[in-house]
Amino acid sequence: MTNEIVENQELIAQSVRDLSERLIRPNIRKWDDEQHFPADLFRQLGEQGLMGMLVPVEYNGAGLGYAEYVTAIVEIARVDGSVGLSMAAHNSLCTNHILLFGNPEQKQTYLPRLATGEWLGAWGLTEPNTGSDAGNMRTTAVRDGNDWVLNGAKNFITHGISSNVAVVIARTGEPNTARNATAFVVERGTPGFSGGRKEDKLGMRASETAEMLFQDCRIPDSQRLGEVGEGFIQSLKVLDGGRISIAALSLGIAQGAYDAALAYAKEREQFGHPIATYQGISFKLADMATAIEAAHLLTYQAAAYKDTGKPVTKQAAMAKLFASETAVCVANEAVQIFGGYGYTKDFPVEKFYRDAKLCTIGEGTSEIQKIVISRHILI
Repeated sequence: MTNEIVENQELIAQSVRDLSERLIRPNIRKWDDEQHFPADLFRQLGEQGLMGMLVPVEYNGAGLGYAEYVTAIVEIARVDGSVGLSMAAHNSLCTNHILLFGNPEQKQTYLPRLATGEWLGAWGLTEPNTGSDAGNMRTTAVRDGNDWVLNGAKNFITHGISSNVAVVIARTGEPNTARNATAFVVERGTPGFSGGRKEDKLGMRASETAEMLFQDCRIPDSQRLGEVGEGFIQSLKVLDGGRISIAALSLGIAQGAYDAALAYAKEREQFGHPIATYQGISFKLADMATAIEAAHLLTYQAAAYKDTGKPVTKQAAMAKLFASETAVCVANEAVQIFGGYGYTKDFPVEKFYRDAKLCTIGEGTSEIQKIVISRHILI
């Protein structure tokens, strides 16, 4: 890692930390209680370059790499994981899919709006009946002359209602056959495309999760991303980067929970001493700090692989697996250190506890990550 990248990371970390304290922290409880999606916040993040971090400058993006991108997600997630999740989904999935596989006209049309936060992006792969079994998806795109007609539903979609544009993967071949899916860009307002039910979630409540519905939704062939049949292949490549972002999200949540627990353990006294002086608590903190450091190294290693063009699938899966499970473990121990107060909404760790679990599920469960890793080590 070059000195320039390290300096960029330090500058980004401080800038995003200040922004998070100013724009996010005062609203955490309200947004969480009301399950409010703060759309205006993401336009403000766009003005600061955070909604197009990986997008080249020629498309109004920040033109940065994954190391800097990971740093920004970590700092936001240390304050509010749900905001970090929405930022990550916008950057890593929708925007990145168009960046990687769009033609010049598609990039020029969509990337500047997405990178500046003028438009919010969504990415639709998951369906009610298929999570990881994407080859059996029921959302179809049928060719009709120079158009495609989409029918079906996607669920658990970040920004499924509020997005201005979505990348949608639809089946264009027979179920469970090779190369049977294709990716399309669909703009909000296209007849037949609508948002559906919004999920009422355990955690990440300020990040909108909802259905996207397609009923005889007609789009021109110019909205197709790449070749027919390449949709799932493209998705796997997009998910490599997405898993790095979820690792960063997990790392930020773990760090936030640890910071809160460490400060509390130093202040809270029992039997005349801070509880941090008791081995039962100090050993918990030691385990938490060690796991966070290991997650940090795995996550930034995956980012370095991505930035240098090395194959990253295994490293991204390892980082996502370890960091997400670490977030759950650290948040759990943080609640334990807070005791009864940790179970109340007046203290921060109960929210970290609720938010952390999503990281082991979204963009491939921990079990799927183990499948990906084992396939690479058993070659």
